[in-house]
Amino acid sequence: MLRYLTVPVTPYQQNCSLLWCDQTMKTAVLDPGGDLERVLAQVARAGLVLDQIWLTHGHIDHAGGAAELALRFGLPIIGPHQADQFLIDGLALQGKMFGFAHVQTFTPTRWLNDGDTVKLGHSTLTVRHCPGHTPGHVVFYSSEANRAFVGDVLFAGSIGRTDLPQGDHDTLIASITQRLWPMGNDTVFVPGHGPESTFGIERRSNPYVRDR
Repeated sequence: MLRYLTVPVTPYQQNCSLLWCDQTMKTAVLDPGGDLERVLAQVARAGLVLDQIWLTHGHIDHAGGAAELALRFGLPIIGPHQADQFLIDGLALQGKMFGFAHVQTFTPTRWLNDGDTVKLGHSTLTVRHCPGHTPGHVVFYSSEANRAFVGDVLFAGSIGRTDLPQGDHDTLIASITQRLWPMGNDTVFVPGHGPESTFGIERRSNPYVRDR
């Protein structure tokens, strides 16, 4: 069974998630934006085995620690979609601008496309390409755990920003309604910032996507 633990990192309190197969303890670090020692302390405390890095998109608070973590532990970097390459190429410069230490650019081991799957021990998750916040944003969905890890596409009571480079509001709304809603109202989602919610709650009450 897939398990997970969320660790807020960076001054932006970005939800870095540890996902693992409870039979093999193989673990993916989802969106290691920074504060790696805090994340690694949780890995050690839970007896997890680092296996992969997964990225929803290329913004620095989600991807800023990926290169360092990959180099330290020999981990593959999986995702996001290749449309976010321009963001990853600019990570080191962003790090200097926003005060993030040790930020390096990198080339993902594997880019992801809509409908791909990723495997972690005995667990398999589906990938959905959900552009709008960034052009290459992806979401990871586990049907067995009834969980979706949605990055900055959707939040409890809000949606991702679309005023950053290559963001687009209409595209984001389409991603939410066409790619997320079909996962089911009872699906719990883990956003890139803030508390968890369900798609059903957001369909009923989120002012940006209510009744869509």
